[in-house]
Amino acid sequence: MDWKEFTQRYEGIKARLYRTALLYLGDASAAEEALDETVCKALHSCRGLRQPEYFNTWITRILLNVCADERKRKKKWMNLSDIPEIAAESYDSLPLRDAVARLPKELSSVVILRYFSGYTLKEAADILDIPQGTAATRQRRALALLRLDLGEEEEA
Repeated sequence: MDWKEFTQRYEGIKARLYRTALLYLGDASAAEEALDETVCKALHSCRGLRQPEYFNTWITRILLNVCADERKRKKKWMNLSDIPEIAAESYDSLPLRDAVARLPKELSSVVILRYFSGYTLKEAADILDIPQGTAATRQRRALALLRLDLGEEEEA
């Protein structure tokens, strides 16, 4: 894959990648940084992409790995003085975003890719490197947990 083809394909998926990073990280500047790092890593290894038709899946997988690394880094360096601010922010945010964030990682990944980033079930399964049936099962479980979680908040 040459530079021109990479640029064209990236520009076509850039908005979707940004939305995905924003949902994973919850911060616009962190999402932009993750996107920049993803592009750098993708450019560095784009010669290794054997099948260019899987470009979207390949670069989204790189983005998810970058976001996971950033989440780990954030948790590692969080100061105790920051905890009250984070707790206060969570009350002001949207209930759905909080509910998705509370899901186990394997369930939230499917929900974010399917419903917020616009991937099909097959694409999400390919990105997560799991069978399509497993992705469907995780999606059903996640939606059931979200219904329970959001239903309890409405009653309270």
